[in-house]
Amino acid sequence: MVERCVRRNPIYLGKSVNFCVDEVRLPNKRRAIREYMDHPGAVAVVPFLDRETVLLVRQYRYPVGELTYEIPAGKLDGGEAPLRCVLRELREETGCTARRIRPLLSFWPAPAFSNERLHIYVADGLVRGAQSLDDDEFLEMQAVPFQKALSWVLSGKIRDSKTVIALLHCAYTRNRLRRRN
Repeated sequence: MVERCVRRNPIYLGKSVNFCVDEVRLPNKRRAIREYMDHPGAVAVVPFLDRETVLLVRQYRYPVGELTYEIPAGKLDGGEAPLRCVLRELREETGCTARRIRPLLSFWPAPAFSNERLHIYVADGLVRGAQSLDDDEFLEMQAVPFQKALSWVLSGKIRDSKTVIALLHCAYTRNRLRRRN
């Protein structure tokens, strides 16, 4: 069931991602072409200001042409460890540091056409500070009640996949813990 790369063919080497059109050998020994985005991986974090309030960032996303509500996130830099990256992104995008941070889950956002792996964390015990955004980053931080953020997921106001997955995972985990107690 495994496909083997016969020839790797990067057709575009970008600042953030690369695009490849590789030739592969299929399990039946035939050859096929696989087009995909080569991505270094990324992190995201659900930052809880308190038990009932999360920080979201609102920003314009050019590919979809809309303002989005998302959890803070960013791309791994050249072999950077996910935990180091999430601490950096949390500080840059929200200005916060966290007393506690723990992994929530990792997943492939679009395995049919990208090798990106996204690592999601939960942070609490936040200590506020100043944002330090990149030169091309324009975002607004917003404190949102957790239940309201969940209602935004269900109504379609939040459509960013990492944010949907992270918030629903947090809600599921919280409900499971409540049932145990």
